[in-house]
Amino acid sequence: MAGARPRARFPLRSGKKQPAEPFHAPEDAIGAAHKLMRDVAISAQGLGKRYRIGAVARQTTLGEQLSRMMQAPVRWLRSNRNGSSDKHREFWALRDVSFEVRQGEIVGLIGRNGAGKSTLLKILSRVTQPTSGWAEIHGRVGSLLEVGTGFHPELTGRENTYLNGAILGMDRREIDRKFDEIVDFAEVGEFIDTPLKHYSSGMQMRLAFAVAAHLEPETLLVDEVLAVGDLAFQKKCLGKMGEVASGGRTIVFVSHQLNQIRRLCEKVIWLDRGTIFQAGPTPEITGAYEISMTHRAEESKGSVDAPKVQNGFVSWEIVEPRAEKSTLLTTMGRLKVKFVLRLETPVGDGHHGIALFNHERQLIWAHAARRLELAAGTH
Repeated sequence: MAGARPRARFPLRSGKKQPAEPFHAPEDAIGAAHKLMRDVAISAQGLGKRYRIGAVARQTTLGEQLSRMMQAPVRWLRSNRNGSSDKHREFWALRDVSFEVRQGEIVGLIGRNGAGKSTLLKILSRVTQPTSGWAEIHGRVGSLLEVGTGFHPELTGRENTYLNGAILGMDRREIDRKFDEIVDFAEVGEFIDTPLKHYSSGMQMRLAFAVAAHLEPETLLVDEVLAVGDLAFQKKCLGKMGEVASGGRTIVFVSHQLNQIRRLCEKVIWLDRGTIFQAGPTPEITGAYEISMTHRAEESKGSVDAPKVQNGFVSWEIVEPRAEKSTLLTTMGRLKVKFVLRLETPVGDGHHGIALFNHERQLIWAHAARRLELAAGTH
């Protein structure tokens, strides 16, 4: 449970206490309510986290206070009246975030950098306290927020495995039983008795993920750790999280890799500037997010005055299948693309290439045509 739950408020009554009439709820309604409560793994209501930027970071001593008072009494009085003489401003990393995650669901958190994703997971993991609102997590929680969190660089991989497992709530017998499996999954068996300070960041991440994943928690919180590993290990981690989810456990997964979100998550919460912008089924929300990111990239890039180009492309569009935007591909299948080309001079031996990228500028597919003969004009 992150944060304090609100206290129940009872009305004050005066006079003689009247006996209350008994209320008998239908048995099926009671059973349904109990089942609904059991099905909820994470519940958050009105979560907010405020930081003060530029606030005083340390307490002043009595001697420093007396020195300030003697040197500038007016400023000292004004600062004490206002609480602080240092200028600062408030920043809300999260504001009024409410949602529920049911047991066995795999929920993705997406959004730009600074949207509040990591702050939300830190609150759910009880790493930080919320400024407002409350949240509950039912059952055993495993969290992997940052690479090597809870690891000590001077201890060996073996010692850190036991230390991190204990921090996550595993007893020694449980760690003994799963130790070989953890080491095999992390692929660090050769270096398990080497101090962690000699590990690469990828090795540390693999060991940290292996310990958290083998905790067998009811709820697993994962924050953008798969970006450190190579593609083979990312696939391995996704498979492990799929196994965790298939066992009826709950996963909240933060990632900028939308292909990972699509592969693993059933639902997605899109955070923007500390609030929930959209939430719903994965295909719908990830598609809307990609369109938004594409529009922002085009706006920041600025428009190009195409008619000034003498020999080159004037415009292009995806003819089939049609999407909300003619330059965006949102579905799998065959593709028909139309180009408009303006030539001031003829081309006798031209080369034409087409490349398809995702929103992260990763090349997906390319094709080239050679020895094109085109007369001057528009094609």
